[in-house]
Amino acid sequence: MSVLKSKRHESTAGFVNVADQIFVETMGFLVRLSNRYQRLFAQDTIHAASMVLDHTEAAQNIRVTDKTSFDLRRSHLLEARSWVMALDVHMSHIFRLIMTNPQGCFTDTKGRMKPPAEAVNLLNNMADSLGEKIDKEKNLITALLQSDKEKFNRK
Repeated sequence: MSVLKSKRHESTAGFVNVADQIFVETMGFLVRLSNRYQRLFAQDTIHAASMVLDHTEAAQNIRVTDKTSFDLRRSHLLEARSWVMALDVHMSHIFRLIMTNPQGCFTDTKGRMKPPAEAVNLLNNMADSLGEKIDKEKNLITALLQSDKEKFNRK
């Protein structure tokens, strides 16, 4: 039986799904950049996105049964949240730098640069989409940390 849209809420595992979407979109963003921008940004930015995904996966796979498992899960969630914040800073720097020369960062399949207006539009759309997911992930992890704390304190 399906649930009315207005009655639906985010699954507790939704933070892992959003982390995966962030990783995929970050990769998609970086591989579309020209080679000179990829060399400057790709490694550290992909590492940050990868760490978000790794720590959310690790946290999701920990079943809280005692203080030790609670602390371990909390540690992974805090790491994931700190990495998602670091990724936000990386993407902000990339976006600001690229906006100084937007047509120089995107090339078509034949190696030609995209026109400035098209490049700005692409950048804005990609930044908005990724920014929304990053904000959502921060909120989901923060809510999960609070929820876990409340559940553990009740035990």
